[in-house]
Amino acid sequence: MFSHKIVDNLSKSSWIRAMFEEGEKLRKIHGADKVYDFSLGNPDMEPPLAVKEKLKDLVMDERPGKHSYMSNAGYNDVRAKVAAYLQEEKGVPLTYENIIMTCGAAGGLNVVLKSLLNPGEEVLILSPYFVEYLFYVDNHGGKPVVVPTNPDTFEPDPHVLKDYITPKTKALILNSPNNPTGVVYSEQTLKKIAQLLEDKEKEYNTAIFVISDEPYDRIVYDGVQVPSLFRIFKNSIIVNSFSKSLALPGERIGYIAVNSTIKDADVLINAMVFCNRTLGFVNAPALMQKVIADTIDAEANVEEYKRRRDLLYNHLTSLGFSCVKPQGAFYLFPKALIEDDVEFVKRAVKYNLLLVPGTGFGYPGYFRISYSVDPKMIENSLPAFEALVKEFKA
Repeated sequence: MFSHKIVDNLSKSSWIRAMFEEGEKLRKIHGADKVYDFSLGNPDMEPPLAVKEKLKDLVMDERPGKHSYMSNAGYNDVRAKVAAYLQEEKGVPLTYENIIMTCGAAGGLNVVLKSLLNPGEEVLILSPYFVEYLFYVDNHGGKPVVVPTNPDTFEPDPHVLKDYITPKTKALILNSPNNPTGVVYSEQTLKKIAQLLEDKEKEYNTAIFVISDEPYDRIVYDGVQVPSLFRIFKNSIIVNSFSKSLALPGERIGYIAVNSTIKDADVLINAMVFCNRTLGFVNAPALMQKVIADTIDAEANVEEYKRRRDLLYNHLTSLGFSCVKPQGAFYLFPKALIEDDVEFVKRAVKYNLLLVPGTGFGYPGYFRISYSVDPKMIENSLPAFEALVKEFKA
């Protein structure tokens, strides 16, 4: 009666949402203050004041036309401001023509993959990964190929990656700072991957595109710098959103940036504009485009996220958890106290702790904690983590 593929995918869908819904049940039973829900990467902070003020000004502006259709790629003046910002940040020349405004990073990734993929072509995905990547690739006839990262650092290993590249490889998705680990891939590692891809392109007489999913690029700690993918990879495409950096996940505003060094970049850009329309997005939200144009350099409250990271990381490691210290984003990805991460997460529910198993990110044996939550909840949860650890050490 319904799509067999979609019905089948429902059983594989996000553990993140499953645990969030479990939290809804627990809150009704115990009260919200006694449930410690670390499942969802939903920024609890409000957007910066400049964003709110700009939105208010636009809403009250009486000039007509601000809710009308525009180019499917977005307003040219907004695209120009995004290009100028990225040119300064990434150190490469860009114009408005390199930019397509999108309905968040999710919309942008689907537009990119639709524009690139022929049926059966492969997209390399590094685990642990954001689970929706698998479905986005499948949406457009591609085949996701999961490549494990180094278990000690969660960085990709070029020697391992080499064995997964075939003549059908069309793209590699990078996510740095990474969800769920918070790891920032080093420039040294990325340059090695760039050389590997260049060698494979020559061997197979093809082009392999690097799609960089960067919603956390402005949430980094301890002086860490996120390398410029445009300076490292010739065939690179950046997809970004303001969901995390400006705490605007519900507004669905983001962009695609296409590296000028891509051969026939103009053809690819036109294909993306076409797909932005025909996939049903039509164009990015008009008001939010104008908001972003004047607030693109507004600052996220990184110091507050860092305080939360340190509180949780220090407490969990003192209890005996093994965890790579995040360099960015707002997640911890500790090793579970037993091999079965799903069972570990289920047992944590007894203490009203809502965690997400690493299995949901293609990396069993670990679990994810999102610290984009009320800091009081983090402090109140610490005894629950202690009780959970005691259960496994008893």
